Amino acid sequence: MTGELAGKVALVAGGTRGASRAIAVELGRAGAYVYVTGRSTRAQRSEVDRPESIEDTLDRIEAVGGKGIALQVDHLVSDEVAALARRIDTEHGGLDILVDGIWGGDRYLEWGKPVWEHSLDGSLRMIRLSLDAHLTTSHHLLPLVIRRPGGLLVELTDGTAEYNAKYRAGTSLTYYLAKATMNVLAVGEAAELKAYDCTAVAFTPGWLRSEAMLEIYGVTEENWRDAAAREPHFIISETPTFSGRTIVALAADPDRHRFTGQTVSSGQLAKVYEIDDVDGSRPDAWRYVEEVQDAGKPADVTGYR
Repeated sequence: MTGELAGKVALVAGGTRGASRAIAVELGRAGAYVYVTGRSTRAQRSEVDRPESIEDTLDRIEAVGGKGIALQVDHLVSDEVAALARRIDTEHGGLDILVDGIWGGDRYLEWGKPVWEHSLDGSLRMIRLSLDAHLTTSHHLLPLVIRRPGGLLVELTDGTAEYNAKYRAGTSLTYYLAKATMNVLAVGEAAELKAYDCTAVAFTPGWLRSEAMLEIYGVTEENWRDAAAREPHFIISETPTFSGRTIVALAADPDRHRFTGQTVSSGQLAKVYEIDDVDGSRPDAWRYVEEVQDAGKPADVTGYR
């Protein structure tokens, strides 16, 4: 993929860990200059309180031959996001790719509690970290995207539009709202960007083997299959790199506008662009969730990887 995005300028907001980090790395590998923003630095952790940092993400970009810069930005603080936009404007005059992966609300999630039992402070903070942060980012950064015909906006979410059309039993109302809102947000942003020949999509990874998820199951990327003994359906999981590869393919597609206003998944894009995960498989997690996991069937990878 090297060189597909040469000369392009990208911003990955919330690129500290998980899918967002991998997307930043793969954009850099493909030749884009990547701004990586987030709250967690080596000197200061955010409320997420994990060891990953924006500097680590930049190191990974540079390790694959990419170029970029890591900037500490709280995307809930309008003045900080406005300053980021001014800097990008001064240094590059516009933005070709905006990936909004801001989240950081998992620590507030109380699984299975109805709204009247869930911490109200936690619920409202999750909404702030999702919708408020994404709207603030779009307000300040989309003026740079519309300067570049063919610009791309990617809103990260969790779940396809079809899956998020119904409430997820066993989760929480606020988490459901935080994620399903991203599907709707992409619809509205696509409508407003249409006149500028720009594309907006929501994007969902599958069951992601993020840094946190590997820790939860007590495995590493090298022995992740061992976690299937505890959770058999984990066999459909995918690396963050899989998301990165599919987003690069979308960004490099001259006909990407066919997806505007839609929610696309890593598995869906992998099928369209014939992209494999790092192990050579091609997981289709959301098809698996519908046809196997939610159907109450035993774990099965046949036809899904």
